[in-house]
Amino acid sequence: MSPSADPVRPTDPSPAPGPSRRRVLGTATGAALALAAGAAGATGSAAAADLPPLGTYDVVVVGSGAAGMTAALTAAKRGLSCVVLEKAATFGGSAARSGAGIWIPGNPVILAAGVPDTPAKAAAYLAAVVGPEVSADRQRAFLGHGPAMISFVMANSPLRFRWMEGYSDYYPELPGGLPGGRSMEPDQLDGNILGAELARLNPAYMAVPAGMVVFSADYKWLTLAAVSAKGAAVATECLARGTKAALLGQKPLTMGQSLAAGLRAGLLAAQVPVWLNTPLSDLFVENGAVTGVVVTRNGAPALVRARRGVIVGSGGFEHNAAMRAEFQRQPIGTAWTVGAKENTGDGIQAGRRAGAALDLMDDAWWGPAVPLPDQPYFCLAERTLPGGLLVNAAGARFVNEAGPYSDVVHTMYDRDPTAPDIPAWLVVDQNYRNRYLFKDVAPTFTFPDSWYTSGAVYKAWTLDDLAGRVGVPAAALRTTVSRFNSLALSGADTDFHRGDSAYDHYYTDPSVLPNSCLAPLWLPPFYAFRIVPGDLGTKGGLRTDARARVLRPDGTVIPGLYAAGNASAAVMGHSYAGAGSTIGPAMTFGYIAALDIAAT
Repeated sequence: MSPSADPVRPTDPSPAPGPSRRRVLGTATGAALALAAGAAGATGSAAAADLPPLGTYDVVVVGSGAAGMTAALTAAKRGLSCVVLEKAATFGGSAARSGAGIWIPGNPVILAAGVPDTPAKAAAYLAAVVGPEVSADRQRAFLGHGPAMISFVMANSPLRFRWMEGYSDYYPELPGGLPGGRSMEPDQLDGNILGAELARLNPAYMAVPAGMVVFSADYKWLTLAAVSAKGAAVATECLARGTKAALLGQKPLTMGQSLAAGLRAGLLAAQVPVWLNTPLSDLFVENGAVTGVVVTRNGAPALVRARRGVIVGSGGFEHNAAMRAEFQRQPIGTAWTVGAKENTGDGIQAGRRAGAALDLMDDAWWGPAVPLPDQPYFCLAERTLPGGLLVNAAGARFVNEAGPYSDVVHTMYDRDPTAPDIPAWLVVDQNYRNRYLFKDVAPTFTFPDSWYTSGAVYKAWTLDDLAGRVGVPAAALRTTVSRFNSLALSGADTDFHRGDSAYDHYYTDPSVLPNSCLAPLWLPPFYAFRIVPGDLGTKGGLRTDARARVLRPDGTVIPGLYAAGNASAAVMGHSYAGAGSTIGPAMTFGYIAALDIAAT
């Protein structure tokens, strides 16, 4: 069936399995909020109706990230008038800042690349990863519409995609898991297609090295460029791409920059306006249905009406300290996230006031991070490379360092709830530093002084001295490193099984044998990096059904209100299927929401 003929089935989801503790708590909270919203709603709506009107559209989309722009493009191509309202002075949100991995099983790009995926494998794998906490209907909706969404985006924007070959699913040993991976990323895009609008693209979280064109899949090899022939070849290829683009007068974009620019180019071609500097204040509710939004524009409140529906794609609440304190475990804050700074939960709070239920508010798209003085650094390769280990305040290992990054942080919180392993310490030696890139610091190069003065990293010539500097027992650290070294030399981590999964080997050094994840620490000086629970954004939000409609605590639909992306509770539940499990579902449920509005 073609994307243009792919309706969302107008059936309500079947009841989910028995409620979890988190769901019960979320329902109770949502019920109280619904009562409060009902008590104050009429007055608020009456006052909002008198605000200056900014226009009426079939669909109003809040947020210009991957979810919002995909939703708007879909609505426009279904013949609906649409506007995108963006709080920031830039478009693209967290998606523009990201590596833009996209996890969508069975999509045409990975199938064309020869990935041996099938609907049955995908369904078995997602069910095994997510478990019963996310309804089967929502899982089926994601898997069923994801491939069509990718075909639609490629047909209606300049975006093209590349399979991230070898980037394993995060749990490839589970039924349906693929060691070769299902993840893909945007292909290179020339920013000139946006003209003056390119200046309003939200910058990347980490800038690509000057003169190079780098894809997400390249970074694993760039990390190894000093010790790997393939790494050196990839670095040369990245430089050649950059040189070619410069000679052609192009402004090359990859990763999240390519994704956001490509979707924005699609909206420009479809003549969909994107209003920047237009934050959401509240939803506009009439007779129990959401029929518009209250925004601030040019410093004054105003009303934008929606004939058919409002789609909330405004991101999570990672930069809202009060919400994080209310819903998430300590220690937590807003300083460790790499999500867009405008993500303060505006859409989630507006949905709460309209009576929506919330789910997964205690969780996030976690990953170990080093709290550097300018911004946190989200560790991918560094904690996995051979020659490093994580220890807690007791100087002991506590986790498989090479495991999925969300699992590492869950373990930091869960292993000892009364005394979480926060901060932890990534301990490496000079041999590690002589071989591997760390963030953007080349092997053998010294780290910036600010890293040391801020307490993000410590350096010492003995393990005992290092232990004293970071406040862990010296004898324990010595024992831990000695034990780790013996395991590394044997090639088998019988303590935490580092290297047992195909996923563990993605960000490692193939030249290290017998286990590319493991190497002993032996060459002083030694380094310890402070590790805290960073995140790519929060993953809890408005509860939605398989049609992306927002639900009340009793399971009924709030008419006219949809949500996608991190403003909604993630279809991944408390887990993380593979690289791109944030953006893939965000785009898919944005697409589903627009299809449902068009079909209703």
